[in-house]
Amino acid sequence: MLQITDVSRRFGDVTALSGVSLEIRQGEFFALLGPSGCGKTTLLRILAGFETPDAGTVTLDGADLITQAAHRRPVNLMFQSYALFPHMTVAKNVAYGLERERLPKAEIRERVAEVLEKVGLAETAGRRPDRLSGGQRQRVALARAIVKRPRLLLLDEPLSALDKKVRAEMQLELKRLQHEVGITFVVVTHDQEEAMSLADRIAVLSAGRVEQVDAPVTLYERPATPFVAGFVGANNLFTGTACAGGLTCEGVGVLAGPDGLPEGAAALLAVRPERIRLTEVAEPVAPDPGDAVESTVESVVQSTAESTAESASVSGDGVGEDAENGAERLSENGGDDASGTAERENASGDTGQAAQDALQDAEVVTEGQGTASADKGPDVDNTPSEATEAAGALRGRVADVSFYGGVSHVSVLVPGRDGVVLVATQGATRVQVGSSVTLTWAAEDGVLIPQ
Repeated sequence: MLQITDVSRRFGDVTALSGVSLEIRQGEFFALLGPSGCGKTTLLRILAGFETPDAGTVTLDGADLITQAAHRRPVNLMFQSYALFPHMTVAKNVAYGLERERLPKAEIRERVAEVLEKVGLAETAGRRPDRLSGGQRQRVALARAIVKRPRLLLLDEPLSALDKKVRAEMQLELKRLQHEVGITFVVVTHDQEEAMSLADRIAVLSAGRVEQVDAPVTLYERPATPFVAGFVGANNLFTGTACAGGLTCEGVGVLAGPDGLPEGAAALLAVRPERIRLTEVAEPVAPDPGDAVESTVESVVQSTAESTAESASVSGDGVGEDAENGAERLSENGGDDASGTAERENASGDTGQAAQDALQDAEVVTEGQGTASADKGPDVDNTPSEATEAAGALRGRVADVSFYGGVSHVSVLVPGRDGVVLVATQGATRVQVGSSVTLTWAAEDGVLIPQ
């Protein structure tokens, strides 16, 4: 229906639009979304006939729209301020455009009554705008715009002047009306929630250029550029280089993500807060190396003594009895008595020699176990192991927990990362500020974007 091709517009040194191309379909609710100064209102004014582009073409059903005067275009613009005539009643405001076209009075009355009924203002037809609420004035402006049955209706921040409750109600009302009247709507907004609620498709603009055009769900789940990933929703963004299985992020490790980019390519990994699984973990405590060695000595000596006693009892009653006594002394007194006992048992025969050999083995094992335990202590901390990093898990500490809209929003500080990682879970969470947690997500839940 509406074809915009390579449209550009400059104001002095400022480029408002740069090579914008869009296609808007018949009966579609289309949104232009972006921050202030991105060029969305300039594009809307070009469609309405209040601005002329420096380059490019705009056609409506194949006919050139640029050459037509604003008042002769089958296009209506609903202003952000509503621009109602304060001295006219609601019915007169709605009828004004039809009267300018010199339509028969009977037809004007019929069309005005029909549209006021659709927007729920039939009982307020005789009131003036100053006796209406903000939501009612917005409906009057909308009724005045659609009563002329334009091919294209342009709305510039139509709900920005309304409070949150009324705005939510009018979002549904606008969508319902658009389906009923069958008019193509193009709405300009910087409100992501508004665009997501209303539009069939959304064009995201930045610095006068189109970043991405998609349906709301696709735009939210699969941002195509770093700007869209940072602007739409609350993505967690990680910068690094693409690798097998995801992204290598300096200071953090390997993060799970989809394949598709060449390994080593600069990339951005975007992960939605609601896609992250948060698991609370017990705070790890590094063991005292001395305690570990002492425990190991006791365990090995006890095991050796019992084994020696059992062997001695098989060789003979007398030797077995002496070995049992030696085992008791080993168990009670530790390694010092073990050496003396082994020497005394050596005089009794082969069993004594076995005890001494076993004790020497125990001392070797004890030394090795003690070293291992001492070395292992520093590794038991919040630093992820290689296996954990390869799985894309992150360890961190909860910095803040808030609850609104039926969702728990958890901010987690992760070592090696500037800023927090955001996690969203349905319902109330039991996680407290200061808790140690693990964060995981599936590779397909991330989006890898080339930089």
